[in-house]
Amino acid sequence: MKDSHPSAGRCRLASDGEGPVLHLSGRWLLEGLGALDDGLRTALGTGAAPAGLRLDGSELVALDTAAALLLWRRLGLGQGGEPPACRGFDPRFERILMVVAERVAEVEKPHPAGSPSMLALLGAGASGMGAMLASHVGYLGLTVTAIAGNLLHPGRMRWREFSAQLSQTGVTAIPVIVLVTFLIGLIMAYLLGQQATQFGANIFVVDGVALGMVREFSPLIVAVIVAGRSGAAFTAQLGTMKLTEEIDAIRTLGLSAEQVLIVPRVLGLMVVLPLLVFVGDVASMVGAMFVADLMLDITPSTFIDRLREALALKHVVIGLAKAPLFALVIGVIGCAMGMSVSRDTRSIGINTTSTVVQSIVAVILLDAVIAVLLQEIGL
Repeated sequence: MKDSHPSAGRCRLASDGEGPVLHLSGRWLLEGLGALDDGLRTALGTGAAPAGLRLDGSELVALDTAAALLLWRRLGLGQGGEPPACRGFDPRFERILMVVAERVAEVEKPHPAGSPSMLALLGAGASGMGAMLASHVGYLGLTVTAIAGNLLHPGRMRWREFSAQLSQTGVTAIPVIVLVTFLIGLIMAYLLGQQATQFGANIFVVDGVALGMVREFSPLIVAVIVAGRSGAAFTAQLGTMKLTEEIDAIRTLGLSAEQVLIVPRVLGLMVVLPLLVFVGDVASMVGAMFVADLMLDITPSTFIDRLREALALKHVVIGLAKAPLFALVIGVIGCAMGMSVSRDTRSIGINTTSTVVQSIVAVILLDAVIAVLLQEIGL
Protein backbone atom coordinates (compact mmCIF):
# COMPACT_ATOMS: atom_id res chain seq x y z
CA MET A 1 0.00 0.00 0.00
CA LYS A 2 1.39 3.36 -1.05
CA ASP A 3 0.97 6.55 0.91
CA SER A 4 2.77 9.89 0.70
CA HIS A 5 2.91 10.28 4.49
CA PRO A 6 5.99 8.54 5.87
CA SER A 7 4.19 7.28 8.95
CA ALA A 8 0.87 6.38 7.30
CA GLY A 9 -0.56 3.04 8.34
CA ARG A 10 0.63 0.07 6.31
CA CYS A 11 0.44 -3.69 6.48
CA ARG A 12 2.15 -6.61 4.77
CA LEU A 13 1.66 -10.34 4.96
CA ALA A 14 4.81 -12.38 5.40
CA SER A 15 5.76 -15.82 6.64
CA ASP A 16 8.33 -17.12 9.05
CA GLY A 17 9.13 -20.59 10.21
CA GLU A 18 6.00 -20.76 12.39
CA GLY A 19 3.36 -19.53 9.90
CA PRO A 20 1.89 -16.37 8.36
CA VAL A 21 2.47 -13.02 10.07
CA LEU A 22 0.64 -9.75 9.38
CA HIS A 23 3.07 -6.86 10.05
CA LEU A 24 1.45 -3.55 11.05
CA SER A 25 3.38 -0.29 10.80
CA GLY A 26 2.80 3.46 10.86
CA ARG A 27 -0.27 5.29 12.14
CA TRP A 28 -3.49 3.24 12.30
CA LEU A 29 -6.03 5.98 12.94
CA LEU A 30 -9.58 6.94 11.94
CA GLU A 31 -8.39 9.61 9.47
CA GLY A 32 -6.70 7.00 7.27
CA LEU A 33 -9.36 4.28 7.56
CA GLY A 34 -10.08 4.10 3.83
CA ALA A 35 -6.44 3.53 2.91
CA LEU A 36 -6.05 1.02 5.73
CA ASP A 37 -9.06 -0.93 4.45
CA ASP A 38 -7.58 -1.02 0.94
CA GLY A 39 -4.26 -2.22 2.36
CA LEU A 40 -5.89 -5.03 4.33
CA ARG A 41 -7.86 -6.13 1.26
CA THR A 42 -4.64 -6.23 -0.75
CA ALA A 43 -2.74 -8.15 1.90
CA LEU A 44 -5.47 -10.61 2.96
CA GLY A 45 -7.68 -10.78 -0.14
CA THR A 46 -11.45 -11.09 0.07
CA GLY A 47 -11.51 -14.56 1.65
CA ALA A 48 -10.95 -15.69 5.22
CA ALA A 49 -7.72 -14.87 7.07
CA PRO A 50 -4.99 -17.53 6.76
CA ALA A 51 -5.03 -20.23 9.42
CA GLY A 52 -2.58 -19.65 12.25
CA LEU A 53 -2.17 -15.94 11.41
CA ARG A 54 -0.27 -13.82 13.95
CA LEU A 55 -0.01 -10.05 14.31
CA ASP A 56 3.28 -8.14 14.60
CA GLY A 57 3.04 -4.58 15.89
CA SER A 58 6.71 -3.79 16.49
CA GLU A 59 6.62 -0.99 13.86
CA LEU A 60 3.24 0.42 14.91
CA VAL A 61 3.33 4.15 15.73
CA ALA A 62 -0.30 4.89 16.67
CA LEU A 63 -3.56 2.96 17.00
CA ASP A 64 -7.14 3.92 17.83
CA THR A 65 -10.34 1.89 18.32
CA ALA A 66 -11.70 2.59 14.81
CA ALA A 67 -8.63 1.07 13.16
CA ALA A 68 -8.65 -1.82 15.64
CA LEU A 69 -12.31 -2.54 14.78
CA LEU A 70 -11.50 -2.50 11.06
CA LEU A 71 -8.63 -4.93 11.65
CA TRP A 72 -10.76 -7.38 13.61
CA ARG A 73 -13.55 -7.22 11.05
CA ARG A 74 -11.15 -8.03 8.22
CA LEU A 75 -9.79 -10.95 10.25
CA GLY A 76 -13.32 -12.33 10.76
CA LEU A 77 -13.45 -11.89 14.51
CA GLY A 78 -17.08 -10.64 14.31
CA GLN A 79 -18.21 -14.02 12.90
CA GLY A 80 -17.16 -15.89 16.03
CA GLY A 81 -13.43 -16.39 15.34
CA GLU A 82 -10.68 -16.22 17.94
CA PRO A 83 -8.28 -13.23 18.02
CA PRO A 84 -4.84 -14.13 16.62
CA ALA A 85 -1.71 -14.06 18.75
CA CYS A 86 -0.01 -10.67 19.01
CA ARG A 87 3.69 -9.90 19.36
CA GLY A 88 5.84 -6.79 19.56
CA PHE A 89 2.94 -4.46 20.41
CA ASP A 90 3.24 -1.49 22.75
CA PRO A 91 1.16 -2.41 25.86
CA ARG A 92 -1.18 0.53 25.14
CA PHE A 93 -1.89 -0.70 21.61
CA GLU A 94 -2.32 -4.27 22.74
CA ARG A 95 -4.83 -3.11 25.36
CA ILE A 96 -6.84 -1.28 22.67
CA LEU A 97 -6.86 -4.40 20.51
CA MET A 98 -8.08 -6.59 23.38
CA VAL A 99 -10.84 -4.16 24.44
CA VAL A 100 -12.14 -3.92 20.88
CA ALA A 101 -11.89 -7.71 20.47
CA GLU A 102 -14.14 -8.14 23.52
CA ARG A 103 -16.78 -5.79 22.08
CA VAL A 104 -16.59 -6.56 18.36
CA ALA A 105 -19.25 -9.29 18.56
CA GLU A 106 -21.61 -6.75 20.15
CA VAL A 107 -20.88 -4.23 17.40
CA GLU A 108 -21.49 -6.78 14.65
CA LYS A 109 -24.68 -8.15 16.19
CA PRO A 110 -27.77 -6.56 14.55
CA HIS A 111 -29.84 -4.64 17.04
CA PRO A 112 -33.58 -5.41 16.95
CA ALA A 113 -35.68 -2.50 15.78
CA GLY A 114 -37.76 -0.90 18.48
CA SER A 115 -41.55 -1.10 18.40
CA PRO A 116 -42.98 1.73 16.29
CA SER A 117 -45.03 4.35 18.08
CA MET A 118 -48.77 4.71 17.63
CA LEU A 119 -48.18 7.84 15.56
CA ALA A 120 -45.81 5.94 13.26
CA LEU A 121 -48.34 3.11 12.86
CA LEU A 122 -51.08 5.63 12.11
CA GLY A 123 -48.90 7.36 9.53
CA ALA A 124 -47.93 4.08 7.87
CA GLY A 125 -51.56 2.99 7.76
CA ALA A 126 -52.69 6.30 6.27
CA SER A 127 -49.91 6.17 3.68
CA GLY A 128 -50.80 2.61 2.70
CA MET A 129 -54.50 3.44 2.45
CA GLY A 130 -53.74 6.48 0.31
CA ALA A 131 -51.63 4.40 -2.08
CA MET A 132 -54.35 1.74 -2.24
CA LEU A 133 -57.07 4.31 -2.98
CA ALA A 134 -54.92 5.90 -5.69
CA SER A 135 -54.41 2.48 -7.28
CA HIS A 136 -58.15 1.70 -7.18
CA VAL A 137 -59.06 5.08 -8.66
CA GLY A 138 -56.56 4.47 -11.45
CA TYR A 139 -58.09 1.06 -12.19
CA LEU A 140 -61.57 2.60 -12.05
CA GLY A 141 -60.65 5.15 -14.70
CA LEU A 142 -58.95 2.49 -16.83
CA THR A 143 -61.95 0.16 -16.57
CA VAL A 144 -64.57 2.83 -17.33
CA THR A 145 -62.56 3.98 -20.35
CA ALA A 146 -62.20 0.42 -21.62
CA ILE A 147 -65.91 -0.32 -21.12
CA ALA A 148 -66.87 2.87 -22.97
CA GLY A 149 -64.56 1.87 -25.82
CA ASN A 150 -66.16 -1.56 -26.02
CA LEU A 151 -69.66 -0.09 -26.06
CA LEU A 152 -68.67 2.23 -28.94
CA HIS A 153 -66.85 -0.60 -30.77
CA PRO A 154 -68.62 -3.89 -29.90
CA GLY A 155 -66.17 -5.84 -32.04
CA ARG A 156 -63.51 -5.40 -29.35
CA MET A 157 -65.62 -7.19 -26.76
CA ARG A 158 -64.64 -10.69 -25.67
CA TRP A 159 -68.15 -12.10 -25.92
CA ARG A 160 -67.30 -15.67 -24.90
CA GLU A 161 -65.59 -14.50 -21.74
CA PHE A 162 -68.45 -12.06 -21.12
CA SER A 163 -71.08 -14.81 -21.37
CA ALA A 164 -69.00 -17.07 -19.13
CA GLN A 165 -68.93 -14.33 -16.50
CA LEU A 166 -72.72 -13.91 -16.76
CA SER A 167 -73.06 -17.58 -15.89
CA GLN A 168 -70.45 -17.64 -13.11
CA THR A 169 -71.44 -14.40 -11.37
CA GLY A 170 -75.18 -14.48 -12.11
CA VAL A 171 -76.85 -17.82 -12.71
CA THR A 172 -74.86 -19.79 -10.13
CA ALA A 173 -75.46 -17.07 -7.50
CA ILE A 174 -79.26 -17.24 -7.68
CA PRO A 175 -79.76 -20.04 -5.09
CA VAL A 176 -77.78 -18.33 -2.32
CA ILE A 177 -79.36 -14.95 -3.14
CA VAL A 178 -82.89 -16.43 -2.95
CA LEU A 179 -82.15 -18.23 0.31
CA VAL A 180 -80.58 -15.28 2.11
CA THR A 181 -83.08 -12.61 0.99
CA PHE A 182 -86.03 -14.94 1.70
CA LEU A 183 -84.79 -15.38 5.27
CA ILE A 184 -84.10 -11.66 5.72
CA GLY A 185 -87.61 -10.77 4.50
CA LEU A 186 -89.06 -13.40 6.82
CA ILE A 187 -87.10 -12.07 9.82
CA MET A 188 -88.01 -8.44 9.11
CA ALA A 189 -91.71 -9.28 8.84
CA TYR A 190 -91.54 -11.28 12.05
CA LEU A 191 -89.82 -8.51 14.04
CA LEU A 192 -92.02 -5.73 12.67
CA GLY A 193 -95.09 -7.88 13.27
CA GLN A 194 -94.19 -8.31 16.93
CA GLN A 195 -94.39 -4.55 17.39
CA ALA A 196 -97.26 -3.82 15.02
CA THR A 197 -99.64 -6.31 16.67
CA GLN A 198 -99.46 -4.32 19.92
CA PHE A 199 -101.13 -1.37 18.19
CA GLY A 200 -103.36 -3.26 15.76
CA ALA A 201 -101.33 -2.04 12.80
CA ASN A 202 -100.54 -5.38 11.24
CA ILE A 203 -101.09 -4.19 7.71
CA PHE A 204 -98.26 -1.65 7.97
CA VAL A 205 -95.79 -4.49 8.23
CA VAL A 206 -96.10 -4.77 4.46
CA ASP A 207 -95.05 -1.10 4.08
CA GLY A 208 -92.00 -1.50 6.28
CA VAL A 209 -90.74 -4.71 4.71
CA ALA A 210 -91.40 -3.51 1.14
CA LEU A 211 -89.67 -0.14 1.50
CA GLY A 212 -86.81 -1.45 3.59
CA MET A 213 -85.98 -4.47 1.45
CA VAL A 214 -86.53 -3.04 -2.02
CA ARG A 215 -84.80 0.29 -1.48
CA GLU A 216 -81.98 -0.55 0.95
CA PHE A 217 -81.55 -4.05 2.31
CA SER A 218 -81.91 -6.15 -0.82
CA PRO A 219 -79.32 -4.21 -2.91
CA LEU A 220 -76.95 -4.09 0.07
CA ILE A 221 -77.27 -7.77 1.01
CA VAL A 222 -76.93 -8.94 -2.59
CA ALA A 223 -73.86 -6.73 -3.08
CA VAL A 224 -72.23 -8.11 0.08
CA ILE A 225 -72.87 -11.70 -1.06
CA VAL A 226 -71.47 -10.94 -4.52
CA ALA A 227 -68.44 -9.22 -2.97
CA GLY A 228 -67.63 -12.33 -0.94
CA ARG A 229 -68.35 -14.61 -3.86
CA SER A 230 -67.44 -12.99 -7.17
CA GLY A 231 -65.06 -10.26 -5.95
CA ALA A 232 -62.92 -12.82 -4.15
CA ALA A 233 -63.08 -15.11 -7.21
CA PHE A 234 -61.81 -12.29 -9.47
CA THR A 235 -58.81 -11.72 -7.21
CA ALA A 236 -58.01 -15.42 -6.90
CA GLN A 237 -58.34 -16.04 -10.66
CA LEU A 238 -56.25 -13.06 -11.76
CA GLY A 239 -53.71 -13.63 -8.99
CA THR A 240 -53.23 -17.23 -10.05
CA MET A 241 -52.88 -16.17 -13.69
CA LYS A 242 -50.24 -13.64 -12.70
CA LEU A 243 -48.42 -16.24 -10.59
CA THR A 244 -48.34 -18.68 -13.51
CA GLU A 245 -47.29 -15.86 -15.89
CA GLU A 246 -50.42 -16.22 -18.06
CA ILE A 247 -50.95 -12.46 -17.93
CA ASP A 248 -47.39 -11.93 -19.17
CA ALA A 249 -48.12 -14.35 -22.00
CA ILE A 250 -51.24 -12.39 -22.99
CA ARG A 251 -49.22 -9.17 -23.15
CA THR A 252 -46.45 -10.92 -25.08
CA LEU A 253 -49.04 -11.76 -27.75
CA GLY A 254 -49.74 -8.04 -28.12
CA LEU A 255 -53.12 -8.19 -26.38
CA SER A 256 -54.40 -5.92 -23.62
CA ALA A 257 -54.77 -7.83 -20.37
CA GLU A 258 -57.36 -5.28 -19.27
CA GLN A 259 -59.49 -5.84 -22.38
CA VAL A 260 -59.18 -9.61 -22.18
CA LEU A 261 -59.54 -10.14 -18.42
CA ILE A 262 -60.92 -7.11 -16.58
CA VAL A 263 -63.60 -5.64 -18.87
CA PRO A 264 -65.63 -8.87 -19.33
CA ARG A 265 -65.63 -9.49 -15.58
CA VAL A 266 -66.63 -5.98 -14.53
CA LEU A 267 -69.18 -5.50 -17.29
CA GLY A 268 -70.67 -8.94 -16.67
CA LEU A 269 -71.05 -8.16 -12.97
CA MET A 270 -72.69 -4.82 -13.77
CA VAL A 271 -75.25 -6.60 -15.94
CA VAL A 272 -76.17 -9.42 -13.57
CA LEU A 273 -76.23 -7.57 -10.25
CA PRO A 274 -79.48 -5.62 -10.97
CA LEU A 275 -81.08 -8.93 -11.97
CA LEU A 276 -79.89 -10.54 -8.74
CA VAL A 277 -81.26 -7.59 -6.76
CA PHE A 278 -84.65 -8.05 -8.45
CA VAL A 279 -84.57 -11.76 -7.57
CA GLY A 280 -83.73 -10.75 -3.99
CA ASP A 281 -86.65 -8.31 -3.91
CA VAL A 282 -89.09 -11.03 -4.97
CA ALA A 283 -87.65 -13.62 -2.57
CA SER A 284 -87.80 -11.21 0.37
CA MET A 285 -91.45 -10.35 -0.39
CA VAL A 286 -92.28 -14.06 -0.51
CA GLY A 287 -90.63 -14.55 2.89
CA ALA A 288 -92.51 -11.61 4.37
CA MET A 289 -95.77 -12.86 2.85
CA PHE A 290 -95.21 -16.27 4.43
CA VAL A 291 -94.85 -14.79 7.93
CA ALA A 292 -97.72 -12.33 7.41
CA ASP A 293 -100.05 -15.19 6.52
CA LEU A 294 -99.03 -17.35 9.48
CA MET A 295 -98.71 -14.74 12.25
CA LEU A 296 -100.49 -11.54 11.24
CA ASP A 297 -103.65 -12.83 9.55
CA ILE A 298 -102.72 -11.07 6.32
CA THR A 299 -103.60 -13.27 3.38
CA PRO A 300 -101.36 -13.34 0.28
CA SER A 301 -103.97 -11.46 -1.77
CA THR A 302 -104.26 -8.76 0.91
CA PHE A 303 -100.46 -8.60 1.13
CA ILE A 304 -100.16 -8.06 -2.63
CA ASP A 305 -102.90 -5.42 -2.69
CA ARG A 306 -101.20 -3.48 0.11
CA LEU A 307 -97.84 -3.91 -1.62
CA ARG A 308 -99.21 -2.20 -4.73
CA GLU A 309 -100.40 0.76 -2.66
CA ALA A 310 -97.32 1.12 -0.43
CA LEU A 311 -94.51 0.46 -2.85
CA ALA A 312 -94.04 3.24 -5.40
CA LEU A 313 -92.14 2.46 -8.57
CA LYS A 314 -89.39 4.99 -7.71
CA HIS A 315 -88.29 2.87 -4.74
CA VAL A 316 -87.85 -0.17 -6.96
CA VAL A 317 -85.93 1.89 -9.53
CA ILE A 318 -83.66 3.40 -6.86
CA GLY A 319 -82.83 -0.04 -5.47
CA LEU A 320 -82.09 -1.45 -8.92
CA ALA A 321 -80.09 1.64 -9.97
CA LYS A 322 -77.68 1.17 -7.07
CA ALA A 323 -76.75 -2.31 -8.26
CA PRO A 324 -74.55 -1.36 -11.27
CA LEU A 325 -72.61 1.11 -9.11
CA PHE A 326 -72.04 -1.53 -6.46
CA ALA A 327 -71.01 -3.99 -9.17
CA LEU A 328 -68.52 -1.51 -10.66
CA VAL A 329 -66.88 -0.94 -7.27
CA ILE A 330 -66.73 -4.66 -6.44
CA GLY A 331 -65.38 -5.59 -9.87
CA VAL A 332 -62.71 -2.90 -9.91
CA ILE A 333 -61.49 -3.75 -6.40
CA GLY A 334 -61.44 -7.48 -7.14
CA CYS A 335 -59.55 -7.07 -10.41
CA ALA A 336 -57.14 -4.45 -9.05
CA MET A 337 -56.22 -6.65 -6.08
CA GLY A 338 -55.78 -9.63 -8.39
CA MET A 339 -53.48 -7.74 -10.75
CA SER A 340 -51.40 -6.45 -7.80
CA VAL A 341 -50.64 -9.94 -6.42
CA SER A 342 -46.92 -10.52 -5.94
CA ARG A 343 -45.37 -13.71 -7.27
CA ASP A 344 -46.06 -15.97 -4.30
CA THR A 345 -49.07 -18.02 -3.24
CA ARG A 346 -49.33 -16.34 0.16
CA SER A 347 -50.04 -13.02 -1.52
CA ILE A 348 -53.07 -14.51 -3.30
CA GLY A 349 -54.69 -15.43 0.01
CA ILE A 350 -53.92 -12.05 1.55
CA ASN A 351 -55.26 -10.10 -1.43
CA THR A 352 -58.39 -12.27 -1.67
CA THR A 353 -59.23 -11.59 1.97
CA SER A 354 -58.49 -7.90 1.50
CA THR A 355 -60.78 -7.79 -1.54
CA VAL A 356 -63.77 -9.02 0.45
CA VAL A 357 -63.18 -6.55 3.28
CA GLN A 358 -62.55 -3.59 0.97
CA SER A 359 -65.56 -4.39 -1.22
CA ILE A 360 -67.98 -4.68 1.70
CA VAL A 361 -66.75 -1.44 3.27
CA ALA A 362 -66.85 0.37 -0.09
CA VAL A 363 -70.40 -0.82 -0.82
CA ILE A 364 -71.68 0.28 2.59
CA LEU A 365 -70.01 3.70 2.28
CA LEU A 366 -71.37 4.15 -1.24
CA ASP A 367 -74.86 3.17 -0.10
CA ALA A 368 -74.68 5.71 2.72
CA VAL A 369 -73.58 8.47 0.34
CA ILE A 370 -76.39 7.62 -2.11
CA ALA A 371 -78.97 7.59 0.71
CA VAL A 372 -77.89 11.05 1.88
CA LEU A 373 -77.88 12.48 -1.65
CA LEU A 374 -81.33 11.07 -2.44
CA GLN A 375 -82.66 12.46 0.81
CA GLU A 376 -81.28 15.90 -0.04
CA ILE A 377 -83.00 15.94 -3.44
CA GLY A 378 -86.27 14.58 -2.01
CA LEU A 379 -86.33 11.07 -3.48
